Amino acid sequence: MVKFSKELEAQLIPEWREAFVNYWQLKKQIKKIKISMVPKQVQDVNPDFGLSILDPIRNIAKTLVSYKFFESREKTEIVQVKRKTMENSDEEQGEIYETELAQLFSEEDEVKVFFEILDEELNKVNQFYVTKEREFVERGELLNKQLQILLDLKQILKERRWKNNNNSYSSKLNSSSVPCSRSSSPRISDYTESPDNELNEIPTETEEAIAALERNGLSFINSATRTKTKKGKPKMAMRIDIPATTPTRTISAVTLMLWEEVVNNPKKEGHGEYINRKKIQCAEKMIRGAFVELYRGLGLLKTYSSLNMVAFVKMLKKFDKVSNQQASASYLKAVKRSHFLSSDKVVRLMDEVESIFIKHFANNDRKKAMKFLRPQQHKESHMVTFFVGLFTGCFVSLFSVYAILAHLSGIFSPSNGNAYMEPVYPVFSIFALLSLHLFVHGCNLFMWKNTRINCNFIFEFQPSTALKYRDAFLICTTFMTAVVGAMVVHLILRASGFSSSQVDSIPGILLLVSLALLICPFDIFYRPTRYCFIRVIRNIVCSPFYKVLLVDFFMADQLTSQIPLLRHMESTACYFLAGSLRTHQYEVCKSGRLFSELSYVISFLPYYWRAMQCARRWFDECDLNHLANMGKYVSAMVAAGVRLTYARQAHHDPLWFAIVLVTSVVATVYQLYWDFVKDWGFLQPKSKHPWLRDELILKNKSIYYASIALNIVLRVAWVETVMRFNVGAVETKLLDFLLASLEVIRRGHWNFYRLENEHLNNVGKYRAVKTVPLPFRETDSDG
Repeated sequence: MVKFSKELEAQLIPEWREAFVNYWQLKKQIKKIKISMVPKQVQDVNPDFGLSILDPIRNIAKTLVSYKFFESREKTEIVQVKRKTMENSDEEQGEIYETELAQLFSEEDEVKVFFEILDEELNKVNQFYVTKEREFVERGELLNKQLQILLDLKQILKERRWKNNNNSYSSKLNSSSVPCSRSSSPRISDYTESPDNELNEIPTETEEAIAALERNGLSFINSATRTKTKKGKPKMAMRIDIPATTPTRTISAVTLMLWEEVVNNPKKEGHGEYINRKKIQCAEKMIRGAFVELYRGLGLLKTYSSLNMVAFVKMLKKFDKVSNQQASASYLKAVKRSHFLSSDKVVRLMDEVESIFIKHFANNDRKKAMKFLRPQQHKESHMVTFFVGLFTGCFVSLFSVYAILAHLSGIFSPSNGNAYMEPVYPVFSIFALLSLHLFVHGCNLFMWKNTRINCNFIFEFQPSTALKYRDAFLICTTFMTAVVGAMVVHLILRASGFSSSQVDSIPGILLLVSLALLICPFDIFYRPTRYCFIRVIRNIVCSPFYKVLLVDFFMADQLTSQIPLLRHMESTACYFLAGSLRTHQYEVCKSGRLFSELSYVISFLPYYWRAMQCARRWFDECDLNHLANMGKYVSAMVAAGVRLTYARQAHHDPLWFAIVLVTSVVATVYQLYWDFVKDWGFLQPKSKHPWLRDELILKNKSIYYASIALNIVLRVAWVETVMRFNVGAVETKLLDFLLASLEVIRRGHWNFYRLENEHLNNVGKYRAVKTVPLPFRETDSDG
């Protein structure tokens, strides 16, 4: 049977951890009570005297006295919990519980401390629940208003389309000389028989919807002449705020901003097409997402209430068992009367959200609605673990075979190594670095799960389709088994005398198969993850036109550590294109001018994308920290370009060497400062953990200090690129691959602390539910 402490640890909401009952502290206090009672039990037996004939009589008397005392204690209650009402600064009343003990516990200091801690925990839980409940209720009321506006606007568009169709049909009839035939449909004949003035006199549902909006003091921005209410106050204009998440919306938002602010000539009154069908669809999607998040938050609050109730029951039972008293009943009555258990607002609001969602977003289909509100999580299969072990064994076996064959054939010798490495090294390095990154990511997922870091919430992934650490290991081992298997086949065919053009096509086939699998439309091999990856890469490449989410700039940071992989992709493409075109030779991929210029572009691209993301975030949030972060990537871009130029010079130039040192040192110091201070939240001089931060997830502080040192060492690995060691071509490629692997490992090491800091920021703000922006915003019509 699983202990409740482990069950509580597994089920509590990580972002609300500090608001839960401190079950472990109360458990320690129970142990102190147990220890404090041991000496008194020993003192009852007097060692100076032996057994007496009167001992049975004394025992009977003690039993009778304790029985009478127990009866009187049941009447007077050992524990009395008093509820006090206190007024807060915001003129709201809150409940405070205080426990008073009977004379039985007056000499037990540990018992007093226990009930004081229990009162504090009860008050903490109660106040947190009241705060969150009020927050969700207010959110629900706001969503109801938004939904009502949405329904009114949908009705307005429906009536507008009907009226336009009717007017166009009437004009056709008026312009036609042929009279209406009797064989026309009854619906059309009804339309033709009613004159225009009658249509204008009849109050339509559109006018009723607009009147309902105007009664709330709302009107459309730039859609009609601005008027005032009966009291003379200007009406509030309603604007649909659709986030600029796509390039078209971004360009439209920038154009509108330039038109209204730079040109300073806003559009005059008239029927501006601000409200159209597409905007209404986007608004409906936003409101639907807001209802889903509200329902999820209500479910979390319900779980919070039930877990804390069970924690109080378990702890009071432990106290009764240790103290041999029956004190839990009276205290549990107070717990059950407290707001976090007696209030039914959360349950009623959940039922209301369910009914609204089923009616307006699921076409009265409850099963369809529950797929959004309560998505089912897939159970982890043991087959995944089995295949991870299977492919790991295959990879180790095939790699051993490859190492033996390579040694026997002497392909890495100075005479044969260059001819073998040219076609093979770039392609297989791509897969090796990608597999290493997946392996490191799997280790991160494993650590995030064990430390209760909610990475799915941070990345805004669906828990039902998010990648688990076993899945990451399976993809990694599958890739590496396929790659090493292809390397073994390539080596055997090469040693058997096949032509190089035939044998060298094996890496290209492997690359094409991998690309086909990535874009495969069938629901196999983690399609949601593959398509999410493609979508994130699209957002990065099209920066700054897409709205930047955390997963976008997190993935862009991964690309800054995979510049060698991008360079290998460039070499592979050049190699196969040059081989397929008979007018070109493979030497073009080494000494060609276009290839050299393209190397600069590829070295700059990840830093450029990341800098554009920082610029977009500054544009959206107006936070100067994003501009400072953009400066970090600009300095890294300059340092990479200078190092690449220096590496291509045939002779040592002291001036270029000095420029390389200055730019690289500046970029490295900039990056280290941002890593430690901004991304990890370290180097806080007044922290209770010296030069770290106040909150740490890992218990061993030395791990953090070792991580700081390791990050510094791996950040200065660029020194090797400017030292110009005299080694062979094969050794140079292997050394480059080793440095690229170290950078991937450093990035995976950086990822853990970056997400740990983000998680602690969410914990500090008790942020367990995503805040979805709402589409309809009220603004002063004069502004």
